Amino acid sequence: MRRKLILVKTNCYTSDFNVWLFLYVIYFNICYNNIMHKVKSLVLFVIFLAVTAGMGVSVYFSIDDEKGADYVVETNVPFAPFEFYEERKIVGVDVEIVNRVADKLNKTIQIKNVEFDVIIDNVEAGRIADAGAAGLTITPTRSEKVNFTIPYYNSVQYVIFSSEMPPTLRDDHVVWGALAGHTIGSQTGSTGYLFVDDEIKNGVLTGTDTKIKGIDSHQLAADAIKANIIDYAVADELVAKYIVEKNPGLEALPLYYAGATREEDYPVEESYAIAVNKERTELLEAFNEVLGEMMTENEAGETEIDRLVLKYMGLSDG
Repeated sequence: MRRKLILVKTNCYTSDFNVWLFLYVIYFNICYNNIMHKVKSLVLFVIFLAVTAGMGVSVYFSIDDEKGADYVVETNVPFAPFEFYEERKIVGVDVEIVNRVADKLNKTIQIKNVEFDVIIDNVEAGRIADAGAAGLTITPTRSEKVNFTIPYYNSVQYVIFSSEMPPTLRDDHVVWGALAGHTIGSQTGSTGYLFVDDEIKNGVLTGTDTKIKGIDSHQLAADAIKANIIDYAVADELVAKYIVEKNPGLEALPLYYAGATREEDYPVEESYAIAVNKERTELLEAFNEVLGEMMTENEAGETEIDRLVLKYMGLSDG
C-alpha cells in the first residue's frame, strides 16, 4: 500500500534540528520497511518523542494511504477577508472561488493551511500542491515558477501604527520617507515585506538606518507594535483595516510613493491572482473562467468578488 507522509508543522528551538531530522528519518524508514516488529517500533517512537521533547521540538504529522482530493490548493490563514478561520473552518473570498472551481470541474479540491512563504515553491514543484490562493501578488520572480490566473482584486499597501506614535502624514496617506529610521514589520514573504525590503535596499530608505523585521502573520505584526517591538507594520489594505477594527489603539493609512508635489503622489499597489502549477492547464482554465464570471459587474457596477469582500469584512448581510 502506498503511503504519503504529511508534515503539518515543525518548530525547532535549538540548533539540534539535524539530530531531530536524523531520528525522524530513521524511525519512518524502519517502520515503512517493516524491519522491526511493531513493539520495537513503538519503543523507538517513544524514544524519538522523548529526545525531541527535550530539544524543544514540536512535531505534528499524519499518514495518508491515498491522496484525499483531485487537487490541493494551499493557503495561509489568517488573511481576512480572503481566508480565515470561522469555527475551526477556513472561509473567505478565496475559499468561495476554490469551491466554485471544484463545482465547475466536478472535482474535489482540498484547501490546506501552510506557511505563506512556501506556497509558490510548493505549487511550482506540484507534488503536494496544485495551486495557491492566499492573496498572492503577481511578480516577475513568481511568474517564472508558476502560472497566474487573471487578477481578481487590486490592493493598496497600508501602514499600521499606534495612535500614540503616528508617522508624519502627507494629508491622508503616508509616504515612504516618513518611515525612515524606524523598524518596520511585515509578514515574511508577503508583498508588504518585499516592498519594504526593496525600499531599504534600493529605494528611498537606503542608508537611513531603517530596519525590517519578518513576522509570521500581519496580526502578530500588529501585536508587535503594541509591544513596542516594531514601530510600524506594512500590510494589504483590507487586512490592515480588519486588524485596526479588531485592535483599539491602532490606526492604518495608505502607503504612497512621493511625487514632486502632493498631487503627484501615487499608491503602492498590487494585484491578487491564483497561482497554478504550470502543468495544470485544466485547473488554470477553470480558475480563469470562474474569476471571469465572478468579476462581471452588475447594474450597480458591483462584482461578486466585491460583494464577497464586503460579506467577509462583516459589512453586509449577503
